[in-house]
Amino acid sequence: MTVRVVIVDDQALVRAGFRMVLDSQPDLEVVGEAIDGADALRVLARTEADVVVMDIRMPTMDGVEATRRLCAERPAGPPRVLVLTTFDTEADAFAALQAGASGFLLKNVPPEELLAAIRVVAQGDSVVAPSITRRLLDRFAGQLGAGPTADPRLAQLTEREREVLLLVAQGLSNAEIAARVHVAEATVKTHVGRILAKLQLRDRVQAVVLAYESGLVTPGG
Repeated sequence: MTVRVVIVDDQALVRAGFRMVLDSQPDLEVVGEAIDGADALRVLARTEADVVVMDIRMPTMDGVEATRRLCAERPAGPPRVLVLTTFDTEADAFAALQAGASGFLLKNVPPEELLAAIRVVAQGDSVVAPSITRRLLDRFAGQLGAGPTADPRLAQLTEREREVLLLVAQGLSNAEIAARVHVAEATVKTHVGRILAKLQLRDRVQAVVLAYESGLVTPGG
């Protein structure tokens, strides 16, 4: 299956570089480009895409607002957003995750990692490394609000699913969780899928955010 990609960046040279990398792959196709968030929404209104590679800092409308609007308009379906950031815009990246992005990468990521990330996001998973997720949440936990708010959706989880969610929120991969609870990695993947379905979440990144917002885990805890 060919993954259809829209590139959103205000720098023409960056868009050209990404297009060159993506067009070299037989399973990836660039179906559109946009110069800012507002332009991206217009392009996506008339273009079928699976993944949006979204810059954050852009004029007119930034990547965070564009992600928020796109995910609000299409909460259960494509396209999925892969946000690009730099170390000095972590706060914006965190805001994008809250807005519904499926993950983020640094702009200087090697081409092979960008390609792999696009494929992973297209398959419905996230690409934020667990260690980076934990660092972001710990650093910007104050943005979650005045304090944790109990979420009634958590009551739907079984004891094992709640345990798995807690480990996901602590930054563990499926393989690490499997070793911790002594089950097969495929079983953990099944648990994660059920957790996302019950909590009505897009991916494990959103599950981590919910775990922090609800107080299931706390920064540094």
